[in-house]
Amino acid sequence: MRESVDREFVVDAPRDEVWPRLLDVHAVASWLPIMHSVTEVSAGAAGFDGSSFQAAFEDKVGPFSLRADLRIGVAGVHDGEEVSIRARGEDRQSRSRIMIDAAARLSDAAPGRTRVQLVGAYEITGRVATLGAGVIRSKASKLIDAFCTNAATGLARAGP
Repeated sequence: MRESVDREFVVDAPRDEVWPRLLDVHAVASWLPIMHSVTEVSAGAAGFDGSSFQAAFEDKVGPFSLRADLRIGVAGVHDGEEVSIRARGEDRQSRSRIMIDAAARLSDAAPGRTRVQLVGAYEITGRVATLGAGVIRSKASKLIDAFCTNAATGLARAGP
């Protein structure tokens, strides 16, 4: 089951302050409450672009308790404008796979305000997918909403 994501929110901070916060991997991971134990696996040859990370993804979906070790790669960086990631993982107990391709795009919304557009897609296969698209879509929508709410707060914070 593959689903697209397209969300947008506005942050009360200028883009030059939002951008470095968006590249803080541990902060970004904290905006998704089911993401834990983020560690850097390798630095990118050209700075942040190409970096890779490992993280644990834990959640309950219907009768399944998922715990997937995700491999996250920074797939592209357009300085001050967009960062893209690819994440892949598998829960061995439920024999389910999780795939995420996402990008955060920044643009000026108004003086001192930044528009953040979150676009991409996720795919879940295996036993968890047998729950049906509606259950998975509902759970994913709640997680994406929580991420956007937490991101809007985290990106607007004063300081680096």
